[in-house]
Amino acid sequence: MSDDLGLFSEPDVQHHEQDRARGKAAAAARRAKRRRKKTVLWLVVALVLVGGGAGAYYGYQQLRGIGSYEDYAGAGEGDVVVEVKDGDLVTTIATSLKEQGVVASARAFTEAGEGDSRVTAIQPGFYLMKTKMSGKAAVERMVDPKAKVVPLEVKGGNVLHDITAPDGKVTKGILSMLSDASCAELDGVKKCVTPQELRDAAENADPVALGVPDWALPDVAKAPKEHRLEGLITRGLYHLKPGASAVELLKSVIETSNTRLQGYGIPGGTTKTGFRPYEVLVIASLVEKEGLEKDFGKISQVIYKRLAENHILQFDSTVNYKLERPIITTSDEDRERSGPYNTYSVKGLTPTPIASVSREAITAAITPEPGSFMYFVKCQKDGTSCFSDNITEHNRLVAKARAEGVF
Repeated sequence: MSDDLGLFSEPDVQHHEQDRARGKAAAAARRAKRRRKKTVLWLVVALVLVGGGAGAYYGYQQLRGIGSYEDYAGAGEGDVVVEVKDGDLVTTIATSLKEQGVVASARAFTEAGEGDSRVTAIQPGFYLMKTKMSGKAAVERMVDPKAKVVPLEVKGGNVLHDITAPDGKVTKGILSMLSDASCAELDGVKKCVTPQELRDAAENADPVALGVPDWALPDVAKAPKEHRLEGLITRGLYHLKPGASAVELLKSVIETSNTRLQGYGIPGGTTKTGFRPYEVLVIASLVEKEGLEKDFGKISQVIYKRLAENHILQFDSTVNYKLERPIITTSDEDRERSGPYNTYSVKGLTPTPIASVSREAITAAITPEPGSFMYFVKCQKDGTSCFSDNITEHNRLVAKARAEGVF
């Protein structure tokens, strides 16, 4: 019988020591990992305390999760306006609701909306909510179409001021539409910014305070004040904050419009046109008002060709813009009253754009359709234009259109 009975052999002792060493290393690694995690959390906390870093605090919250769960009871108390921005996640919306006192905690909203596809489909815009709502009540209100403030819709060809047809029918301009869209009932009181308040701001407020981009400032400064913001509000939807002032509303839509203009090529894409960005915007507005989208490229070519040959533009749309009338033809008396917008006697472009423009009109203004077109006239009742490169053919097309009752 061996005399080392009950003791480890030398190889066993070596293996035992190796296992102990590996265990100690693993434990040390776990402790180091915990220390690193704590260090990261405390570092973020330190950033908040020292620098007031909201972003750092947000990062801390993300590391710790969306926060503790608290919830109010009931459908809420006072009115509050909440904005959802483009690209906001559900957690972002929940955090915003918590910060504005709508829900007691972000988790109250996220957990109430868990599994509800309507929550993940919440669109950008402003929402009329209540303070101190339960998470469930906040979800139900947020997905209710009635809670969302109806955005302002601007169409291509819209103008700032109301226009009156010969039969007396009034078509609201952008300022009147903006006034309508600004209305909201807060705590039982309906509040709107009036058209007159918007006109006063549009004509007299500092253009920089209104969000006018740098490339347009020189032209806006010398434009007729009642028309100086024309064309700076492009076609599209605009989300308006209820309770905002006239200046705030105009700044909101003009800045949003400027972002769109940049995407459409103004000012960046205008360098090869031979015209300044503001002048290209004017050209785009003439294109927008003078024909159908399918004819935009050719109309733009006519404008460029006439300007290049120092030929007057002769557009009724510019005369009627100043007179605020939606008709096709003009009289000698009309032209005399339209001043610098009378392109029958004043050479060059109008002092300002004459309408809201679309992406398509801007594209045409930057890249006109090649051709020798010098004249055009509406030749079909649906608004289609016919183009020609000489006055004889143009006069024939005009006579034909009149005979067919086009105008």
